Amino acid sequence: MSNPGDSSFENPAIDRAAAAAAQARAADELIDATAGAPTATDPVAEALQRVAEAQDKYLRLAAEFDNFRKRALRDKLDAERLGMAIVIKDMLDALDDLGRFAHVDPTTVEAVTVVQGAEMVEKKLFKVLGGHGLEVVNPAGHPFDPALHEAITTTPALSAEEDHVVAQVFQVGYRFKGQLLRPARVVVKQWPG
Repeated sequence: MSNPGDSSFENPAIDRAAAAAAQARAADELIDATAGAPTATDPVAEALQRVAEAQDKYLRLAAEFDNFRKRALRDKLDAERLGMAIVIKDMLDALDDLGRFAHVDPTTVEAVTVVQGAEMVEKKLFKVLGGHGLEVVNPAGHPFDPALHEAITTTPALSAEEDHVVAQVFQVGYRFKGQLLRPARVVVKQWPG
């Protein structure tokens, strides 16, 4: 009996596989020698052939999956680029308007005209972005919601009913198709009682 620590330790599974491979080669030689004579099928040879077929199928599926993964990543990047291109294309008119106001001669144009033009550009941008799913979070006068608002500071409430109501919005927040992009930064009323 061999010692398990000995390097000549025999593995019965490896020995059976080697014997099966030798038996399959012998069966192939016998089939070649008899050239078409009916022989009994060797179950070991059949099993080895099924293993080889399964391994070939596995390798083909692995390569196919790798190609699918690469194609899916490429399709995702193409869809992102297309989506961004659509949004940017829709914003070009507003950018043109903004450019017109950026290059006016301040000595010939009244400040009121520039402010009105800037408001028009802002409305146009919000209309375009709103059409793509952007929502403004402006919670003035509404109850404080920590999922949508970030409290910067508090101010005393005049009554208990005003407790946890947004008193002032420092910076509006934005949501895109329900996902919060930036919380609104707010001052929250707090009832001291």
